[in-house]
Amino acid sequence: MAFDGVFLYKIKQEIDKLVDGRVDKISQPTHDSIIIAMRSGGKNHKIVVSAEPACAKMHITKAQTENPKVAPMFCMLLRKHLMGAKLVGTKQYGADRILELIFETKNEFGDRINESLVCEIMGRRSNIILINENNKIIDAIKRVDFVTSEKRQILSGLTYCLPERQDKLNPLTESAEAICERIRSGNSVPLSKAVLSVCEGFSPFLAREISFFATGVTDNCIDDMTAEQWDRAKFYINVVQSALGQGEGTPVIIKDNKGKLVEFAFIEPLQYPKDYITEKYSSCSELLDNYYQDSSQNESLRQKSHELRKQVTIIRDRLERKIILQKQEIENTKNREEKRKFGDIISANIYTMKKGDSEVKAVDFFSENGDIITIPLDTKLTPSQNAQKYYSEYKKAVTAEEKLKTLIKNGEMEFNYIDGILNLLSRVETVSEIEAIRDELCNQGYIKARSKVGMKPEKLYPKQYLTSDGYTVYSGRNNAQNDKLTLKDAMNYDLWLHTQKIHGSHTIILSKGVGDVFPNRTIEQACIIAACNSSAADSGKIPVDYTLIKNVKKPNGAKPGMVIYTDYQTAYVTPDHELEKKLRVK
Repeated sequence: MAFDGVFLYKIKQEIDKLVDGRVDKISQPTHDSIIIAMRSGGKNHKIVVSAEPACAKMHITKAQTENPKVAPMFCMLLRKHLMGAKLVGTKQYGADRILELIFETKNEFGDRINESLVCEIMGRRSNIILINENNKIIDAIKRVDFVTSEKRQILSGLTYCLPERQDKLNPLTESAEAICERIRSGNSVPLSKAVLSVCEGFSPFLAREISFFATGVTDNCIDDMTAEQWDRAKFYINVVQSALGQGEGTPVIIKDNKGKLVEFAFIEPLQYPKDYITEKYSSCSELLDNYYQDSSQNESLRQKSHELRKQVTIIRDRLERKIILQKQEIENTKNREEKRKFGDIISANIYTMKKGDSEVKAVDFFSENGDIITIPLDTKLTPSQNAQKYYSEYKKAVTAEEKLKTLIKNGEMEFNYIDGILNLLSRVETVSEIEAIRDELCNQGYIKARSKVGMKPEKLYPKQYLTSDGYTVYSGRNNAQNDKLTLKDAMNYDLWLHTQKIHGSHTIILSKGVGDVFPNRTIEQACIIAACNSSAADSGKIPVDYTLIKNVKKPNGAKPGMVIYTDYQTAYVTPDHELEKKLRVK
């Protein structure tokens, strides 16, 4: 996406407004990101810096994050050096994606010194580096040794050196005329590619915008451009440079006609189809907050839940293979009636046989035509023993079928439960939810419990909503919470909802008293909430069953979250995630 050097320059302008503010708190919510809370102008502000390859970024944020119980070492180091420090300035190196935050702080002797946090926002090479006033590296969130890079090491005690700069023009200081002249003197390539090779800090998106405005396409060769098109290219470069001014530009997020995120920028785009959606924001930081809110959180949670999802997937696959084998075994028991028939025929003809016979030919009195049938015999057994052998095999097959049916039924219930756990893991919103699911699996004996010395479990509450008619709706985050909501917290005349034969959360509408009649709009909205909190959240019409809590029971020995219910009605709704977010309280 378009987090390029000039976009970072727009972020720098917003951070500059916090100069003279003091650091109030520092946290490290993920392995490669930090948040600096500051007090400036009588208000609280937070700067987030992420060196995660998938979402490297830096901006002022209002988003709430969940922090680990024990701060990582780099976070502790930053607290030691920067807590209470004053932000005295920022520095960007050309139009490169490197921004330095300069703080005034005190050393161990109480002398005022400057220390800087260098934020390199460069994809997989992103880093956050703390340096002292002598440009020596104190530490970094990612240490780079000689094995990782022979050209540039980031280690404590080394002198900080900037990455090697390319021979490009800085659009923050160079004129549009100079940029166009450099482009024209280059090789015969598409205009967008030429812009990228000449302008420092320009993303492919901006390069395509310039080409599209100048020529009407994004891949026109510079050799084919007319004088008028060169003038248009120069004009639009001026437009981009003007948008880089303080307070200028229009921060936008671009989505396709299906609502999927496509791009973000500080100018309104020209190159996309007319049915694409453009959402405007008051600042670039607000834009990034919205853009990365879902993607970064989902990525972080995906990484943290990866190990658990892998374990659960292995359990599910093992259960599936076990059920398949049991079904094959039950197929093998279907010839049991033949075993009993052989025993009966041998018993009827027992005096015509003797020990040592390998077979017997006799009338099959079970057939309509009285056909002659040949029955294999064990030569080591007497005729009576052969008959008993077939009867024994018949009884074993009957017993095996009964047991296998029970095992298959229990196995399918267990598979359904584990499959539901995987669905819950795909919908987690916090690390606490992951840990709650892990605890449930430990309690059920599926995985080994981990040591929790020094770890205090965080209180986890169900999702809460408020319908348009003023009714409170709860939706469970995991199976234990589903059981508690349905079997303990809810009253008999509350309304219970669940997607029909689809994994999902138990959803409860709290009644306003005995005999309360729930409005149709409230029931519909609660059904949509239930659909959005299910494995079919991205599907079309979904059946949602609803009934009073008094009609919901838990069978003895049932797995967590599993219930049976009667006297229900079914509504068909389409998941509406915008409505679900709008109705959500917490």
